[in-house]
Formats: sequence, C-alpha cells, structure tokens
Amino acid sequence: MNPDLQRLHPYPFERLLALRQGVTPPARLQHIALSIGEPRHAPPAFVLGAVREALEGLGRYPLTRGEDGLRAACAAWCERRFGLARGSVDPARHVLPVNGTREALFAFAQAVVERTAGAAVLMPNPFYQIYEGAALLAGAEPVYLNTTPATGYLPDLDAVPAAVWHRCQLLYLCTPGNPAGAVMPLDYLQRVIALADEHDFVIASDECYSEIYFDEDRPPPGLLQAAAAMGRENFERCVVFHSLSKRSNLPGLRSGFVAGDPGVLAAFLRYRVYHGCAMAPPFQQASIAAWSDEEHVRANRAAYREKFDAVLDILGPVLPVERPEAGFYLWPRTPIDDTEFARRLYAAANVTVLPGSFLSREAGGCNPGAGHVRLALVGTLDECVEAADRIRSFAASLT
Repeated sequence: MNPDLQRLHPYPFERLLALRQGVTPPARLQHIALSIGEPRHAPPAFVLGAVREALEGLGRYPLTRGEDGLRAACAAWCERRFGLARGSVDPARHVLPVNGTREALFAFAQAVVERTAGAAVLMPNPFYQIYEGAALLAGAEPVYLNTTPATGYLPDLDAVPAAVWHRCQLLYLCTPGNPAGAVMPLDYLQRVIALADEHDFVIASDECYSEIYFDEDRPPPGLLQAAAAMGRENFERCVVFHSLSKRSNLPGLRSGFVAGDPGVLAAFLRYRVYHGCAMAPPFQQASIAAWSDEEHVRANRAAYREKFDAVLDILGPVLPVERPEAGFYLWPRTPIDDTEFARRLYAAANVTVLPGSFLSREAGGCNPGAGHVRLALVGTLDECVEAADRIRSFAASLT
C-alpha cells in the first residue's frame, strides 16, 4: 500500500461523528445540520431539463478536455464575471472542465508537484482538507498559513520565511475563504503573483464560493482578474477553480472548470487523460446551460442574504459573530472549547455544527480554528432560523 495514505488525517466529519458518539439529543426536536457545506436550495429546473434532453450522450465516450461548447461557455463566463477583455480567455488553451473542484484540487497537486527533497505545498489554516491530503499524497510537506482576526482571516504573507517560499511548489488559496468568508483584494492577489514569480511556484486559487456575496455591486475579485490587471495575458503561474455546486445549487452534478496558465493546464490535461476523469456528456450540456445564465444565481444570493439577515439578528446578542464578506458560512467564536460547545449543543438542541479546530492544524504555536464553530446556512430560511433560536438559547445558558 502507498505509505503516504497513513499520513492522512481523519476527515472533519469522521471526527464530528466520533464527537457525537454516546450523545442522545432531545427526541422532541428535529435534527438540524449546520455542519456540512452542501447547498440545499432547489437546483435550477432548466439545468435538470438540459440533463434529460442530453441523455442520449451516454452512448459515447466523453473527451477528457471537454466539448468545445462547454469550454467556450466557461471562458465566456470568466470574461463576463471578472471583467476580462473579450477573447482573452481562449477556450482551447485556458480552460479545462473538471468533475467538481474537489476532484480537481486534489489531482492538481499530483500533476504539479515535483517529488524533490523539501518540496512544500502552502495553504491557509483553517483549510479545506483536500489541500492537505493532496500535498501529502504528492510527497510534499503541507505548510499551514494561519488566518486569524488579526490578519483579516487572510494568510499573513510577510510571516512566511524566505526559505519556506523557496521550497514552495504550490500555493493553495481560497477566496472567498472557507470558513471565515474573507475575500482577497486585487492588490493582495497581485502580491501573491509577485511572490510566485520570485520563488517559482504555481498558485491554485479555489474560488468556488465566489458567486455567493451580499453586495451586488461588489463581487469578489479573482486571481485571473488580478493577473490580467498586471498585463499577464497568459495568466502565468495562475490557475483558478470554479464550480457549479455552490453557484447553481448543483453539488450532485460534479461539474466545474479550471482556468489559467496554458502550460500548466496542458500538463494537467495530460495527467487527467491517464486519470480517466472525463465529464459525462449530459452533464456537459447541463453545465453549458448553467454557466450561460445569471438570473438563477442572483436569486440564489438573495435567498442567502435573507438567511444571513435573520440568523445574525438572532445570534448577535449571544455570540461574537460577524457577517462574512462572502460565502454561506458563519464563523462565530465560542464561550467554551469549540468541541465541547458542539457536543453540548447537539445534546441540548439537536443541532450539529462543526468545531473550528477540526478544520485546522496546530501551527505557529496555536490552532487558529480553535474557539470557533462553523455554521453552514444551507437549509431553508425556517430551518436556519429555528437552528439559530436553539443556538441562542443554548449559548445564553452558558452565561
């Protein structure tokens, strides 16, 4: 067996299941899960119709690089969404469809990382655990960049020693961030690009939450946007990951795309041809429909805004919590240990939340997720309000 498999940590939801063992919540209260970031708004009916209409496509093998129409739809969306010049994103060179960003974020490290002594993959801390697993199975050392209130929940680039940057082969970013929802501004992203040039590494920007934000006039910027503003027509060293899971409430479609540096994408495509991970033709047609429409995305944002407004009004008086810049998570601080808070909340109110310490690692003398819990506002408005009411009562009982 691959010995690197033994280096993988238990997934956060495995740890959460173990935390809940032996606890019996009140039977009179229906369980409400705020622990998993699975969108539960209704999928767009027109996308489901596109799947049905394209089912005959199951009679042929799909191309790993995706159909021309899908790559064109992804490229056009990138240009519209991030204000890029028309024609600046070449569907043939700059775009590669993938089966959701989880699969692609993991596979990317396997293609990019060179197995040399001291190879490092840097990532924010807390983080999406796929980044860490990808680094370990690529034979690299994960290096954790703490994100805290003091840093605006962004990695402190100045705190990374030059020797660590020199070992870096791949830097994972997440903007808007999971779990705190912090957005990296353009100048921050351009600083990262300058560091990549100086130290010769690739940037993988996970932007799967980019379409859930609160001010329609201020969408979060992206890495390709930052690169274009620097005059980098080929997006050198920059690769972004986008998904329909959160944007279009289609987590089961497993559809996304990777875009950016054509040299990096050519190598990634070569890896994927052997990996055997082409998207099913009906899903490609449905994805074209989804990327070509914004009306359902605006409605999705409006639904999240309504939930955040309601839940923050309820929780604000009893927990230190702020509205994130984007995304669908709340990241409140807890008055007691975060694991104890989660366990006792489940026991008292039959509400499941994810301890922040499960999403991060000890680094720099602390676990930056400790003392927080992550709340995913993915259910209905009524479910989220009911959960918030229960959390408020529980938190009030701790004082």
